[in-house]
Amino acid sequence: MPSEMIDIMTSLTALMHEETQRLRGQERALDLAQLAAAKARLVGRLEEMLARRNRHQPEWTDQMDDEARERLAGCLADLREASAANAAILERQIELSMEMMTAIANEARRLSGNRAYTYGARGDLAKMELATPISFNTEY
Repeated sequence: MPSEMIDIMTSLTALMHEETQRLRGQERALDLAQLAAAKARLVGRLEEMLARRNRHQPEWTDQMDDEARERLAGCLADLREASAANAAILERQIELSMEMMTAIANEARRLSGNRAYTYGARGDLAKMELATPISFNTEY
């Protein structure tokens, strides 16, 4: 019964390992789009399968034999390990991207001189940094 689920989890684990290795190798994120799409499809398929089984056969895990239960548990452990490594490297990539975009925005703001000054109610002068539009590959 769980063999299809194990196959999906095994494929998902392999995809996560591949994506993690490629990200460690500094591969461009655009080149990883197909892996991300495949990962999303497998996760969706697994979620759908689990939801259907839990709805129609809530006791399906109790009906598994010991060998199938051990295979499923091993597969889940491998998937958990691959997911943790993949999540850590993806989180770091996102942090780096945010740092880079912040640096670009700060430099664009500095170069454009997009500053304004306004007087407050007590006569004090307040400096405002206006947002500078930034385009990336001709898209805002």
